[in-house]
Amino acid sequence: MPRPAPLPEGLLTVGRITGCYGIKGWLRVHPYTDRAESLLDFPAWWLGSAEEPRPVVIDAGRRQGRGLVVHLRGIDDRNAAEALRGAEFLVRKAALPPLEHGEYYWHQLEGLEVWCLGEEGEQLLGRVAYLLETGANDVLVVRGSPGSIDDRERLLPYLPGDVVKQIDLEAGRLTVDWYPEA
Repeated sequence: MPRPAPLPEGLLTVGRITGCYGIKGWLRVHPYTDRAESLLDFPAWWLGSAEEPRPVVIDAGRRQGRGLVVHLRGIDDRNAAEALRGAEFLVRKAALPPLEHGEYYWHQLEGLEVWCLGEEGEQLLGRVAYLLETGANDVLVVRGSPGSIDDRERLLPYLPGDVVKQIDLEAGRLTVDWYPEA
């Protein structure tokens, strides 16, 4: 799965427009969070690509099924809404609500070095490239990096306390209980 280009400093992708809803310019949004409604609370939004985000105003929105439907100021017909299909919604990272101790946003985990304790002592498996939502539990996609034991891509279940033993954001490190050959 290809990863999007890095975002301008301070912005985070939180959802994607998947289609239209009705004939008055409403949009279906697939949120990249379990708490879809919370996205409607952000004071400022950007739309488009990571390279050229533009500010937009959501003047109405609500939960619809597993996602959201929103209306953007100035988008008042189905044709204008259809032209936005596939565009991503972005918000400022600084506007994210604080988390409880031991909770992390996915973007905080991306890029961390993943270390495991093997027969040879600590071994670097690679870096977290991104995370996947699988339904049962989230999955860390770990790719080989300079200094890692190999160049393999590994899928590790994100199970804090079981597989994931320690996360140190300041050190850029995630420690797992995992067999390197697995």
